[in-house]
Amino acid sequence: MAANTIPIFPSTPSLTSAQVATGLVGRTVSGVTGLTLIFTAGSNGARVDTITITAAGTTTAGVIRLWYYIGSGNSLLWQEILVTAVTPSTTLAVWSYEFNPVNWVLPATTYLYGSTHNTETFNIHVRGGNY
Repeated sequence: MAANTIPIFPSTPSLTSAQVATGLVGRTVSGVTGLTLIFTAGSNGARVDTITITAAGTTTAGVIRLWYYIGSGNSLLWQEILVTAVTPSTTLAVWSYEFNPVNWVLPATTYLYGSTHNTETFNIHVRGGNY
C-alpha cells in the first residue's frame, strides 16, 4: 500500500471568532438548529490548532458544547467544556478556557458549531489554517 511520505502544511492561516449566547440544553440537535457557526474548513480541508472560549461577563455553572457538522444530517456532539460560576471584578477575571485539539484535521467544507447550556454570552476563537 502506498503511503504519503511528504508532509503538508496549511497554506492560509485562519482565525475565526463567534459569539455564542442562546441556551441549548440538549445533547442532540436537528441539523444545526440553535447552534452558532464558529469555523468552516476550506475547500482543501483545514487544521484546528487552538480553541479559546472566554465569557463576556458573569457565568453560572453550565456547559459549552462544540459540534461537528459535515454539511448534511445532524450535527455531532464533539466536545463538552464545563463552565464554573464566576462573577468577574477588578480582582477576578472572567471565566475562560483554552485547549489544543491534537492533530485535528477537518475534511473539506466541514464545520464547527458552538452552543451554550445557559443563556450567557461567550466568545469562541478558533485558530488554525486551511490547506
